[in-house]
Amino acid sequence: MASSNSRLERSEALRQLGGLLTATEAGDLADRLEAGESLSGALGALATAPKQTVGTLLRSSGLGAEPTALAGILRAIQGARLASTTRLEPLWTMPGHLAQTSPLTSSVPSLVQAATTSVTCSTYNFQQTSGLWDALHEVVRRPQPVMVRVYMDTRAARAKENWRPPSTAEIAEWLRPAAVFRTIEFDGHLVRNHAKFLVIDHRFLLVTSANFSHSAEFHNVEFGIKIDNPSLAESVEREMRRAEDDLCERIS
Repeated sequence: MASSNSRLERSEALRQLGGLLTATEAGDLADRLEAGESLSGALGALATAPKQTVGTLLRSSGLGAEPTALAGILRAIQGARLASTTRLEPLWTMPGHLAQTSPLTSSVPSLVQAATTSVTCSTYNFQQTSGLWDALHEVVRRPQPVMVRVYMDTRAARAKENWRPPSTAEIAEWLRPAAVFRTIEFDGHLVRNHAKFLVIDHRFLLVTSANFSHSAEFHNVEFGIKIDNPSLAESVEREMRRAEDDLCERIS
């Protein structure tokens, strides 16, 4: 019975590991292990997955002391992530809920609430009226929180005549402990962030014309697309991570 329990624990640890690592992270870990690096050193390659959780899963799997076998499993995870079939769905907002043939932009908060590992999002305008205001707050406050990364436009969050949107600092405080970024000056000009997308669990990429606001989710005419493709989703996250030091400053 002990042997059976051990096999079940190992299988469960590997299943969780496969769901946690991106293709890039699995490949980077395998590269380092195959180059003779220690497991603790190889874990330094992780960009988004929590290192402590991955280390715990590796110990539970019993593969922490078997670098060759572990590298082979990591290659399998990498291949499975890259080989995923792409599925596409349109997302619409129309006044009076006239869009009838596809999911609505207003369904995006429920997709965020279904996240299990991570959410990366970028927007020009983030309002408290958006369903994402509460959805993102909820996932970062879970006992096992989802890792959230938010990119925002500095200028859009400044108070205007007769209208005071939440400031970037207020948004960062509401979403604490999420990593929240706002645009900075680049080449003498304040960067304007007009990229509007979400990446959920390193798998689902949602690209949309909609800002994070009630009007964009219920009243405007907005169009977006939901793409189920881990490789593409990871590449978008990776590109933003590479550019963030030049374009943004972290405020939480």
